[in-house]
Amino acid sequence: MGFFLCVLCVLGVESIGRAQSRRPRADVSAINERPNAHPGDSIRLALRVTLPDGVHTQSNKPSDETFIPTELNVDLPFAAKEIVWPPSSELRQAGLDKPLKVFEQRFVIGVEVALPANTPAGALTVPASLRYQACDANLCYPPVTAPVEWTIDVVAPQVALAARDPLFEQIKFGTGEKGSGGSTGSRGSGGSKGSGGSGGSSTAENSLNLLNSLNLLNQFEVAGTTGGYQGASDFLKFIHDAEAGVKQRGMFDDRGPLAILLLVLIGGLALNLTPCVLPMIPINLAIIGAGTQAGIGEGFPSRVRGFLLGAAYGAAMALVYGILGVVVILTAGSFGTINASPWFNLAIAGIFVALGLAMFDVIMIDFSRWSARFTPGVNTGTFVMAFAMGAVAALLAGACVAPVVIQVVLFSSNLYATGTKLALALPFFLGLGMAIPWPLAGAGIAALPKPGMWMVRVKQAFGVFILVTAAYYGYQAYELFASRWVDPTAVSASVDAQLKEGWHASLAEGLEAARRENKPVLIDMWATWCKNCLTMDKTTLATADVKSALSRYVKVKFQAEDPDQPPAKTVMQRFDAVGLPTYVILKPKT
Repeated sequence: MGFFLCVLCVLGVESIGRAQSRRPRADVSAINERPNAHPGDSIRLALRVTLPDGVHTQSNKPSDETFIPTELNVDLPFAAKEIVWPPSSELRQAGLDKPLKVFEQRFVIGVEVALPANTPAGALTVPASLRYQACDANLCYPPVTAPVEWTIDVVAPQVALAARDPLFEQIKFGTGEKGSGGSTGSRGSGGSKGSGGSGGSSTAENSLNLLNSLNLLNQFEVAGTTGGYQGASDFLKFIHDAEAGVKQRGMFDDRGPLAILLLVLIGGLALNLTPCVLPMIPINLAIIGAGTQAGIGEGFPSRVRGFLLGAAYGAAMALVYGILGVVVILTAGSFGTINASPWFNLAIAGIFVALGLAMFDVIMIDFSRWSARFTPGVNTGTFVMAFAMGAVAALLAGACVAPVVIQVVLFSSNLYATGTKLALALPFFLGLGMAIPWPLAGAGIAALPKPGMWMVRVKQAFGVFILVTAAYYGYQAYELFASRWVDPTAVSASVDAQLKEGWHASLAEGLEAARRENKPVLIDMWATWCKNCLTMDKTTLATADVKSALSRYVKVKFQAEDPDQPPAKTVMQRFDAVGLPTYVILKPKT
């Protein structure tokens, strides 16, 4: 029945939206010390900020002035008498002389605001904005300005005030910094001059450059866009595809409903081979195998019991993975953000080291004892263990962001956005594909030959594989720690070196040169906070093959320091760019 429901939901699709990345956003809650206040009072307010897992922000006073601070602005006509920032944490980064001052995943900001003495009774809204830059283990994202507001019930002086919120006992008012009313606007980045981005130029000059750029863009057509770090071979393919007029095709583009469902099932099957799940296979087989042995419970004959144990394991995979997918679609979240945390990778490495040593009997882990502990003498105990391990495998698969996961979630999200609620079933099919082999594996265990030295050798081979995987995750953790931050001066120096090689710093000047010479254009959108921008400059864009492929192009370095403000916002929206670096190839219109 579920199969035909999914067929119907796929048949309801008229178009497939293009995949777009989502920036991590903070959950900002406005809290009042008291729900009511008297005219002329100084009221105390707070913001509770919660960032996604593995994400933090720069503090209000970064250790390096080139970093973007967290800022709170209370809008006029109100004036913030005091802003109390939380204590910052220190993070050490290779290549920097002093540690960085950051706010961790959860923090509270206090603010004291004066109410005018002539404030009328009734509901009063105090608007403000919080500007922050979210960073994870891999990179820092474009700054975001979040609007917030507090609602206060202004009452007559003779009316008693309500009790205080206990949260405010933790905020050290009287020790904060003097606030300021009104919006202070965005700081210039001080980046490479003439870049056409957000740094250095006056507002009038930026507006004129933007107008000229937009007018010139109308004389070109977009041949291709891409983003993020790419190796030389991938970037060369991007250039060649753009020149040949080849458009990137999504996994589900131009496919019928049955083909889509088949791809989802096959993709789910392949999830068993992701680095997060594959090393767990021998452990899970040991648990299922322990449950097939005679004497555990009063269950079915071993082969049938093995099949049902595998089915329980697979059912948990399908259920948990489907629930994960539905949550992501309904909340506009994303799979796998935890995988960007160096601590997650370090923890997985430690777990796999322990499991690998257990394969060599250095550490003794008795899986049959685990199973029996759930239910001595009851035939459901091992099934509970198998179901639990299936749920764990699904959670681990969610941490490994395989391409099929991204495609299925984005496809389901776009389909759901059109009003087709049956799109929520597609992640369950992904989990079902992941579950397919496990009932067969469970039945197959019961048919294996009697234990002997061959089984010891197989276990040791699995142990080697698990230890290699542990080393991989350990190295991933090291890389994430090592590349946690980027030096803005290094990014600017890299850009300056390219400008000396003939790149254009002004988008308008570059487009005018390309129009005059009838040449294609490569636009490289960058920012001083963009780690991958620096990496691309030093590696891919520096290779001889890429330089040769771009030799006849007019090349532009467009600084998009603050993508939420013009001119960067206008240009990035023009090309549907959602992150940095972004690369756009333009061809003159014929």
